[in-house]
Amino acid sequence: MTEYPRVLVDLDKIRENVQFLSKKCKESQIDVVGITKVFSGSIEVARVLVEGGVKYLGDSRVENLKKYENLDVPKIMIRLPMRSQIKEVIKHVDISLNSEISTIALLNEEAEKQYRVHRIILMIELGDLREGILPEDIENYMDQINSMKNIKLEGIGVNLTCYGGIIPSFDNLGQLEKISDLIEEKYNLKLNIISGGNSSSLDLLWNNNMPKKINNLRLGESLIFGRETAYGKNLEGCFYDSVKLEVEIIELKEKQSYPIGKIGLNAFGEKPEFIDRGKRKRAILAIGKQDVDQSNLEVIDEKLIILGASSDHLVLDITDSEKEYKVGDIVEFKLDYGSLLQLTTSPYVKKVFN
Repeated sequence: MTEYPRVLVDLDKIRENVQFLSKKCKESQIDVVGITKVFSGSIEVARVLVEGGVKYLGDSRVENLKKYENLDVPKIMIRLPMRSQIKEVIKHVDISLNSEISTIALLNEEAEKQYRVHRIILMIELGDLREGILPEDIENYMDQINSMKNIKLEGIGVNLTCYGGIIPSFDNLGQLEKISDLIEEKYNLKLNIISGGNSSSLDLLWNNNMPKKINNLRLGESLIFGRETAYGKNLEGCFYDSVKLEVEIIELKEKQSYPIGKIGLNAFGEKPEFIDRGKRKRAILAIGKQDVDQSNLEVIDEKLIILGASSDHLVLDITDSEKEYKVGDIVEFKLDYGSLLQLTTSPYVKKVFN
């Protein structure tokens, strides 16, 4: 018997997206890091990314990267390492993103104990105000990194849009290019990776405005949803519907649209607001805020209205739909990156890979 709720993942569509975007990047001498965190370390998806042509697999959790040990590509940890996981990072991660010299020193010590050389990408702060060292601190960091025998500076990178919403441009990525020139000239070394951000940098690539030395992008959302994330534009040549959510109706009744009685706080400490539409046909679905934020869902049947959710229930107004729903029927939803991330993390949502 089919289990619900479930996320359906079309691996063939994802594979075609990966092949298309990897080829597009390769034409500009850019390697792709396939980011897997939105699928919580799914080995099925990781295999498809590798088959599709990514050069690296990247994830923010070392727990997920451990699952890919039998896949013959370098693994990159894209969140700064926690001190409490230094041993695990050295053992299971080939390259990690870093911005704290004290953490890099601990990685160096542990790498020596494990008889390894650990590669790092030094993250540079260029305006988005998430992770990264300030450009004026580069020489101080470089002097210390060069003294570490078990650390190899593989390259430098930047994060943009994820926190501050700063859009990648020829100017800010051009700063990264200039910093790479400074490091290579002053310290007489070759940086293998100049990582120019994530799916939000694809608009520059599409418009042939990417600085020439950028040779690496960390792509996640674009591989799954076929869109760049600076402006939210769909990328021609990609599939946009590789995932969807299916949820079962567990109650179907006509009820008033405005609660009866004095309104206080709901289960989440919020005072909800309602629109009085009179008596309406309402469906309760077996999914809730424990699994996903309803504001990140879009019903495929456009006549259905999401009214709200509690921990375990999603309430829809189905009055205007042309379909005659009944208890046990399935309602389908489009997903975005945020909703997919939540749903694949929930142990109560089945994941089906086709």
